Formats: sequence, C-alpha cells, structure tokens
Amino acid sequence: MWEPTRPTDLALTLSRLQHGRRDPTHQTSPDGVVWRTLNTAAGPATLALHQHGRVLTCRAWGPGAEPAVAAAPALLGGEDDPTGFEPRHPVLAAAHHRFPGLRLARTGDVFEALVGAVLSQRVEGTDANAAWTRLVTDLGAPTPGPAPPGMRVFPSARAWAGLDQAAWRRAGVDVRRAATVQAAARVQPALERLAGRSGEQVDAALRTLQGVGAWTAAEVRQRALGDADAVSVGDFHLAAITGQVLAGRPFDDAEMVEHLQPWRPHRHRVARLLYALGIESLPRRAPRRPRA
Repeated sequence: MWEPTRPTDLALTLSRLQHGRRDPTHQTSPDGVVWRTLNTAAGPATLALHQHGRVLTCRAWGPGAEPAVAAAPALLGGEDDPTGFEPRHPVLAAAHHRFPGLRLARTGDVFEALVGAVLSQRVEGTDANAAWTRLVTDLGAPTPGPAPPGMRVFPSARAWAGLDQAAWRRAGVDVRRAATVQAAARVQPALERLAGRSGEQVDAALRTLQGVGAWTAAEVRQRALGDADAVSVGDFHLAAITGQVLAGRPFDDAEMVEHLQPWRPHRHRVARLLYALGIESLPRRAPRRPRA
C-alpha cells in the first residue's frame, strides 16, 4: 500500500501505457483494478493495481513480484516532479485544475517501450495496436498468477529476434519496422542499461539504431523514463493540435518546438494535459479515405 505525496489518478496516469483496449499486457477489470504484466531481472510478474481514495494498492505474483512491487511507485508517477510547471494558457490551466492526479508513469523498460513505438511508426493507431496485440499474444509467455483472460507477459528479446517475416506480415508490420525491432532485440541488454541515464543521453543512444528517429526516441523516453520534457517531434497530430489550442492555428513541428520553449522542462506534460482533455486530433474536414 502506498499513499503518494501528490494527488494521483491511477487510471489516468497509466492510460498512455496501454496499446488499445485489447492490449495483452494492460487491462482494466470492471471493478477498476488495473492489471499489468512485466519483466524484471528476477523474472516475469503480474501486477494488480487498485485505488482507494489517495491510497494505491499493488499486489503481484510471479518470480518478479518483489521487484515489481518495489518499482510500483515509479510506475504510478512517484518520481514525476511537476515543480515549476505553470499552465500559462486558459486551456492548460483548466486541464491542470481538472486533472490534478495526472502523473507521468515510468515503466523502466526501454526495450518494451521501443517495440511499442516502432510498431506505431507511420501507421494509424488502430493498425499499430492490432499488430501489438497479435504479436504479444503469439510470442508472450503465460501470466504468473491470476489475470484477466487473454493477458500475456511481454515477449523476450530472443522471441522478437527470431520472428520470421511471415509472422511480421500476418501482423501487418512492414520489413522496415520489423528490421528495427529485431535490431533492437539484439542489443536489448544495452537498452535496459539506459534506464538510469538522462533523457538526452537516452535520446542520443536510441537514435544510433537504424530506424529510430526523434519521434520514436521521444515516445520511449516518455514511457520508459517518465520524461516530462520529451516532445514527440514528427507526430502526425501533435504539432497541429498544439498550435490550434494554444495559438488558434495549426503549427508545423518547428513552430511547435519554438512555441513550447517557455514550458521547458515540462513540454510533454503540456501534451499529456491536452490528451487528457480528449484532444487527440483536429476535426476532420473531409471523409476518411478507405484503408488498405
């Protein structure tokens, strides 16, 4: 049981870690318990997280249960420090007031965050989530202890590295993204050592991998490190949304980066507040094109 020093909304804090409603590694049961599977140095674990007012309860099963419980406060935003953040805009001020329990989660798992980010490159969210669900379900290990039906433990680096092209194609993943995931799997031990480094060091290290650019590195920093300043430059929607909300017109990436400078080192927190309001994309002005 843990009572954080700052208000913490369990579901909101963990919401950006879930890859769609069918994510085999992250589910919420009807009673409000958030279930997550994870890998630790001691082995896999299943977590059940529940909120009772300000108190957060974590139960765990499996060989990695003890380290998983020890890391639960960081997962729930215990290391997130909003000191110095000032909304400076009516929309952000309203979101900051409406969602005082929004914390930035830290999983500590660089490789898992990188796989999720790579699968999301250049495709719609529904396609990325479907690929994640299929691959994790097929490759992942059974959950230790109780868990909702269909949950699995995130696959090992060896499983990702050994996946053949037919399996990637069945999941709708192109050759380029598959090659990036498999290259990352081959250096997985080195990736996990990045969890204790600064955001800038992690960014530089990740971008030495072929197929990993600014957007992918930022997405990894946000989830694995809880980096409050990691901006997803190159995101399909973020620059336009940020400009429309904060300045009344869509921005390009360069304009967004310049406009967000006053919020350093909390630029990702600005995006999270916009997402919490449900502003995921601008209104469509034309019919959606048929998907291939």
